[in-house]
Amino acid sequence: MFSYSVPLGKLVRGLSRLRGGGSAFPGLVVEKIDPGFMQRTLASLPHGVAVVSGTNGKTTTTKMVVELLESQGLKVFTNRSGSNFTRGVAASLLGDVDWRGKLDADVAVLELDEAHAVHFVNKVSPRYSLLLNVLRDQLDRFGEIDKTARLLEHIAAKTTDTVVLNREDPRVARISNTLLSPDAVNHPAIRYFGLDESLRSTFPNDDEMRTATGTASPGTTPAGDVPAVPEADVVLRRVGAEDADFEFDGETVTTHMRLRGVYNIFNAAAALSLARSILGTGPVDTPKLVKALGEVAPAFGRGESLTVDGQPLELVLVKNPSGFRLGLKSFPAGGYATMIAINDNYADGRDMSWLWDVEFESLRGNGVEVLTGVRAYDMALRLQYDEVPFGAVETDITAALRTFIDGSRGKPKRIFCTYTAMLAIRRELAKITIVEAVS
Repeated sequence: MFSYSVPLGKLVRGLSRLRGGGSAFPGLVVEKIDPGFMQRTLASLPHGVAVVSGTNGKTTTTKMVVELLESQGLKVFTNRSGSNFTRGVAASLLGDVDWRGKLDADVAVLELDEAHAVHFVNKVSPRYSLLLNVLRDQLDRFGEIDKTARLLEHIAAKTTDTVVLNREDPRVARISNTLLSPDAVNHPAIRYFGLDESLRSTFPNDDEMRTATGTASPGTTPAGDVPAVPEADVVLRRVGAEDADFEFDGETVTTHMRLRGVYNIFNAAAALSLARSILGTGPVDTPKLVKALGEVAPAFGRGESLTVDGQPLELVLVKNPSGFRLGLKSFPAGGYATMIAINDNYADGRDMSWLWDVEFESLRGNGVEVLTGVRAYDMALRLQYDEVPFGAVETDITAALRTFIDGSRGKPKRIFCTYTAMLAIRRELAKITIVEAVS
């Protein structure tokens, strides 16, 4: 053990924050000088580690799980900054441990990028894992989505207690075959979260988005693999304008939801199932659990609502065709001024061809006021093909945001943005309104 690693790491973290540096850099430093820091610290937790991974919804789902567990009295450590690489977890730990390296928590709930999760679970075997979905995203990093499915399969194989799978995603559901294999090293329990039949068409898997209606999808579960519709621990039965129905333990409960977006509500079912797994057979205050679910606010940039000039301004993260489609469906354009910000930095994915798999007809009526980001002109071309009118095209996000705010005073505003564009927009908005700091 390096006795000086934690004080040095904390010092680097403090200096990095003062300079406005990246949140993961202190984690990189402590990994270099004390490679066992993360494993040693997390091994002390009574309920172990839970990993949340998948293409879409990791940040919001992790936030929900944390708040559900806290409603039951557990102390939860999480990588709240959204830095979902291994060094990001180490950096977050530096902010929570004391000077001796002790972490005051019962359980860790960690959002992890699909690829980096593989490196994490090779070092720290999670007790629980929640695998949300497999969709085309950052093709320059992951290649085809079957590779992403294999990454999630590796996470599941390293899990020791319970794996929670998305029943409605065939690639995720098929991971159960690996867990049930006689050759499996671990044999964790398998739970599913799922949708009511009436909602399944809202969440097409990646193959179905590109397959004609009625045509068998290449991703459809073959006969003999997993049951077509296995029993789910938690089922989302209905989504209303401000509430939702969830079924578990044979009963249906209705709760108000602060979260917006049908995809967020579906992920709430996933969060409920993972939280129930972690809580196990001990006493659970179900009314308090459901109440906590209804009070979860959107994670930063994921339907987050700010106030600018007395009007709401919503940030909606979009990073692949499924997410953008569901965002357009969940946040109708009527009555809102709209801006779209598309970057192609490493964290966004370099390949923006997925924009051509999104249907933008819903924006025709109101149009789009401003297009910005590195790929603003690619977005402009895409909108032209869907006959969506648009105004200014400005690649500089700061200038574009100023134009958007000045030109839409008195109206609610909404910005659809890729990840790095969202971070840049939040930094600019912090200069004129209250923006939650994420450290």
